Amino acid sequence: MSDDVPYFVNGAFVLEPEPIQPERNGRVDLYVPPAAEGPLPAVVFVCGGPLPAEAEWINPREWPVYRGYGNLLAANGLVAAPLQLPLHEWDQFPGAADALKEAIEQVRADERVDSDRIAIWFFCGGSPLISDYLRTPPEWLRVMAATYPALGSRPHMELEPRFEPSLAVAEHGDVPQIVLTRVGLEAPLVAETVEKFVAAAEEHQVELTIIDVPNGHHGFDIVDHTEESREAVHRALNLVREALVK
Repeated sequence: MSDDVPYFVNGAFVLEPEPIQPERNGRVDLYVPPAAEGPLPAVVFVCGGPLPAEAEWINPREWPVYRGYGNLLAANGLVAAPLQLPLHEWDQFPGAADALKEAIEQVRADERVDSDRIAIWFFCGGSPLISDYLRTPPEWLRVMAATYPALGSRPHMELEPRFEPSLAVAEHGDVPQIVLTRVGLEAPLVAETVEKFVAAAEEHQVELTIIDVPNGHHGFDIVDHTEESREAVHRALNLVREALVK
């Protein structure tokens, strides 16, 4: 592996949950709680992107951060499903959205999963895919989360209107709770997309629970090994879990 591998590929997760071996089936990894009695709620993870197709480190399901979240959720009685989406360029969001829907249906079809209790957790540059679920939330969707998300276009990173979350929230359906984790040391252009989305969500009365990590960087759950980071991850987990089990 080359020396220019990004920090988020090998950075250690801020928590140390008991590791389990995920099951891999196509685009989906499944972390299933050992000896659990199902069917169980499931959380589908939309990893960051777009990611260069030619890179050796392209598979985010192998990164410690997503393995860490998978293990953490399984340790708390939830099925976790990190995905590998075909998202390598900014014009590939439509195909990635189709692949996301197919992967979610694959997860819901698993006999160990309660198909009516699903969460979607978005990260970083994969977060514009939240837009479809803001406009027309499925009945099975109980909660959505977004952690250090990029929630819209930036210079030289233009999205079509379908994938602008601040526009989607203005057309929202019966959206479930959204858990948004934002960091105080975010890149300014990314932070602007978050501020725009929060303002639109408040204007259109969408339920939004914000977890602030004032001293956190983008990727705080691997780069900032602090009590503040650990508390933020735990709080997001607990909010998602509460929405799924109630």
